[in-house]
Amino acid sequence: MSEAIEKLRADILSDPSVVLEDSEVMRALLHAQDSANGDRVVDLRNVFLERLEQRLERLEDTHASVIAAAFDNMAGTNQVQRAVLAVLEPRDFPSFLDVLQNEVASILGVDMVRLCIESKSQDGGLPHGVITPLEPGSIREIILNGRDVAMRKVTLREAGPNKARVFTAAAGRVKSEALLRLDLGQKQLPALLAFGSENVDRFSPDQGIDLLTFFAEAFERILRRWVA
Repeated sequence: MSEAIEKLRADILSDPSVVLEDSEVMRALLHAQDSANGDRVVDLRNVFLERLEQRLERLEDTHASVIAAAFDNMAGTNQVQRAVLAVLEPRDFPSFLDVLQNEVASILGVDMVRLCIESKSQDGGLPHGVITPLEPGSIREIILNGRDVAMRKVTLREAGPNKARVFTAAAGRVKSEALLRLDLGQKQLPALLAFGSENVDRFSPDQGIDLLTFFAEAFERILRRWVA
């Protein structure tokens, strides 16, 4: 027996975990045993090990996915909390609209923000770029897009045919949209907060809406202070 083999044998005997914890070495040893046994003998240890490795890989993938989803959810929660705090800060309505158009858009990572307010008067009495005045009944038409379904608080989708009514001159850049229906109270017509993205995959119906629903409910309560 050569000196190198003797040393290797001594190293293994002194610390067997070097071999036992190395999956590639163990697999090679088991395959070598299979070859020695011949084609007519099946070593179930090798089959069992391979199945355990497959299960472990699936568990690791699932674990990684769960961790990634948790971090994404934490990041999303942090964004929405920051956005709510931002719209709570202004002391007057013009500043509130400026924060909505700039800070909130930046915090939430959207390209366009529009606050659509239904009004019986279309005389341009809401002079701010973030505001889109609409005729009564328009918000329902925009959200439902002709479908006979119940209106949800939050609608996520690829930008539809009504995007020009919401985003006006910037509509050509909008590829996906998030529409947040706002209830301003019994004496007020409804409103709509719309987020537009140049990325077609930014908003889609299969995404969760919990955080945006919370933001919509918080935002409408803040907005009531200014339009009541």
